[in-house]
Amino acid sequence: MSNPRSNIAANLRFLRNKHRLTQEEVAERIGVTRQAVAKWESGDTLPDILNCEALAELYDVSLNDLVRHDPETEGMPIPPRHKHLFGVVTLGERGQIVLPKKARDMFGLQPGDSLVVLGDTSPAAPGMALVDSKSFLRMTGQAMESIFGDKGEK
Repeated sequence: MSNPRSNIAANLRFLRNKHRLTQEEVAERIGVTRQAVAKWESGDTLPDILNCEALAELYDVSLNDLVRHDPETEGMPIPPRHKHLFGVVTLGERGQIVLPKKARDMFGLQPGDSLVVLGDTSPAAPGMALVDSKSFLRMTGQAMESIFGDKGEK
């Protein structure tokens, strides 16, 4: 099991550098001394819960991730609030993928549910996204049901 003290310290160092803030600027924004921030980042001491909440808000991360995210185990730095990396999936021979259980559970996906596949082919940021078809219909406000039918099939 990872050491929570070193996780918090690593996360705080990473987030401060990502946001291009000095220890002094972080201290001013949450109402503590620069020395307190330095001790948290070195792992010498831990911020109390109120300071953890203020830091999570400042850096736009969840309190849980600030305290528990282990960059070594996860293989990536702490993610922004409400952003998730569920893992890597392999594309099958016929184009099928299996969504990780954690993702299916978090979004309440069941066999037979429809997902809309979105894509961006711009050279700067190519990518794909899956969106629940009902959510997509609400977001777009368009009558996609007439094109895809009730189950998103056609």
